[in-house]
Amino acid sequence: MTSGHVLVLNRNFQPVNITSVKRAFTLLYMGAARAVSPDYSTFDFESWSALSIANQRDLVHTIDRAIRIPRVILLQVYDRLPKVHVRFSRHNIYLRDGDTCQYCAKKLPRPELNLDHVVPRAKGGRTTWENVVCCCIPCNLRKGSRAPAEVGLRLLRQPGRPSWSPFTRPTTGKVAHREWIPFLGLVDASYWNAELVDE
Repeated sequence: MTSGHVLVLNRNFQPVNITSVKRAFTLLYMGAARAVSPDYSTFDFESWSALSIANQRDLVHTIDRAIRIPRVILLQVYDRLPKVHVRFSRHNIYLRDGDTCQYCAKKLPRPELNLDHVVPRAKGGRTTWENVVCCCIPCNLRKGSRAPAEVGLRLLRQPGRPSWSPFTRPTTGKVAHREWIPFLGLVDASYWNAELVDE
């Protein structure tokens, strides 16, 4: 259970991160965060661990008690706003394109996919949302450093910057925990993985 996820809010009740259950309990225990209940009440560690756990399934068991896992925590001193763009990363390109080659439409496991510059870098193509797509290895080899039209390939759709949030699944639009729903849609926050750079 400690490997699950907890939504982290800043002091303005805006989502800023997703953390592990273990980290959330650490923040709660140290007093750096408060647990948020479905009715928006907040609790410190002692009051949260004293809540009734009857008929609860998300519990962490200690030596002397069981404590309900908080699915939302509120940081006590963090008031910065979350970023407002989706980070340009390999992971997010694969998510945007649904692990599907944008030339032949084959959905493949990620080890069988590459990233391709639609306008090749050799011809001035940039490393941007609008020029990088998910591509299978055979299509990538066929295309080489040419434009797709030169080798008879067509894009499934024009690539662009996605607008989804890191707190939803881009391919399904589902939220990980129903307790997160009231806090989502307030901002278009970014994923925290490494950003790709246009060199």
